[in-house]
Amino acid sequence: MAATARIRRLASCYLSPALSRTAPRHSRGLRGMCTLSTTLGSGADEDEIERIRREFEDAKRNYLSIPAAMKDMPKMNPQGIYVNKNVKLDDLQVYGFDYDYTLSHYSDHLQCLIYDLAKKHLVDELKYPESCLQYEYDCSFPVRGLYYDKLKGCLLKLDFFGSIEPDGCFFGRRKLSLAEIKELYGTRHIGRDQVRQLVGLMDVFCFSEACLIADIVQHFVDAKLEFDAPYIYEDVNKAIQHVHRSGLVHRKVLAEPQKFLIKNNKVFRFLKTLREKGKKLFLLTNSPFYFVDGGMSYLLEDQHFDGNSWRELFDVVIAQANKPIFYNSDHPFRVYDTEKDTLAFTAVDKFLPSEVYYHGCLKSFLQITKWRGPEVIYFGDHLLSDLRGPSKAGWRTAAVISELEDEIGIQNSDSYRFQQAKLSIIHDLLGKVHATVVSTEKGQVYSALLDELNAERHQCRSGMRNLFNSSFGATFLTDTGKESSFAYHIHQYADIYTSKLENFLSHAPESWLHPPHDIKIMPHNAKVA
Repeated sequence: MAATARIRRLASCYLSPALSRTAPRHSRGLRGMCTLSTTLGSGADEDEIERIRREFEDAKRNYLSIPAAMKDMPKMNPQGIYVNKNVKLDDLQVYGFDYDYTLSHYSDHLQCLIYDLAKKHLVDELKYPESCLQYEYDCSFPVRGLYYDKLKGCLLKLDFFGSIEPDGCFFGRRKLSLAEIKELYGTRHIGRDQVRQLVGLMDVFCFSEACLIADIVQHFVDAKLEFDAPYIYEDVNKAIQHVHRSGLVHRKVLAEPQKFLIKNNKVFRFLKTLREKGKKLFLLTNSPFYFVDGGMSYLLEDQHFDGNSWRELFDVVIAQANKPIFYNSDHPFRVYDTEKDTLAFTAVDKFLPSEVYYHGCLKSFLQITKWRGPEVIYFGDHLLSDLRGPSKAGWRTAAVISELEDEIGIQNSDSYRFQQAKLSIIHDLLGKVHATVVSTEKGQVYSALLDELNAERHQCRSGMRNLFNSSFGATFLTDTGKESSFAYHIHQYADIYTSKLENFLSHAPESWLHPPHDIKIMPHNAKVA
């Protein structure tokens, strides 16, 4: 966001005719260009629209100078830790972790596996047409943070304020036009009465689900078969849940861990560093213990332990926790016998490092551990299931979002920054055109300039979007440059967020993480350049 502000300052410097041909050699870079800018209103007797037109033409001639002006602008760190709320690492005494896509990360083969197993379940058990088996998982289609409209059958990408992105609405695999969106919803904004029919697809496991939903809808459309959209979602979701709860996917992963799991010894270093600093660690996951145990044993098989197991890294291990219900229920903890695969019937009133626990609830967890509020931080990848509950309980929260690294890399690229600078210029010019009062006889000239600027804006947005996901664009931004609904949830439930756990190794234990001072949510809060 800070980079966006710098881009806008750069853009303002290109809006001056003085920059087109008269810039002296010594005026290199952003500072020199800004110094040369002149005031738009100096020729008060000139026609306003014609002046904006000349400004537009001058800006286009200077597009090629943008890269040179931007070369000294700082770039964002793909491995950085980004902060929504102040966090003093020295105050944190307890670190909690989810397992899937937090401690462990998977190859793209996992999404293909889940997709194929769920697709087979639809055909074999729910009697969907065998022709559905022809479809394959498409990793280029979904992004995290989409919504599925159970009543209308559409996959939606929403912005920070709950409006449908114009290029972010799909029925099956067909993108709906803006006119079709308005015909279907009446407006782009999703009202409170419509929110109840939306299902959020917030974690990486949802990629296969989103793709399968779209493919099944498209199959019924192509085959000209009548169907009811809510049933498609219910059946696909049931198939996805079956794949997980039956243990099908777990057994497949453990049978070929080298195919599905990505080893990373830096995660072990991070956990061991925390232990050496005297921090308490706990594992809280929805996955069954045998899956976590098999995965962690493979991921850390090259590491040395004082004992015989990865479990010595953790003070408490809780599996099949049933998040997010865990945070609001009164379910008791059960001791899990790892040898007999059975649950004990005795009450749990203390946690032992030698034991594994199932189920439970946050209320009992806090009563047993006596861990409170801001001394605890919990890491997870699912903003709603993992982080919303801890956030409301007063814990500090950290989101692990692997896509962050790739998307920041794209935003740092010359091609993206070039289009971003152009877009800022066009937005400033559009603002001036819209603020201009035009007489009837000048209406045609006004409309022509407006059409040209809008066409240029569309070209810039398309150029930026195409650098990301070809169907839905960036995960964290919409095509208009606003934050996405997914970004809203990050802002709401994650105190800090980063691409992977080991990024914390570059921060001293006494570090104080705080948000950039120039980040403002409300537009009336002016920034001093």
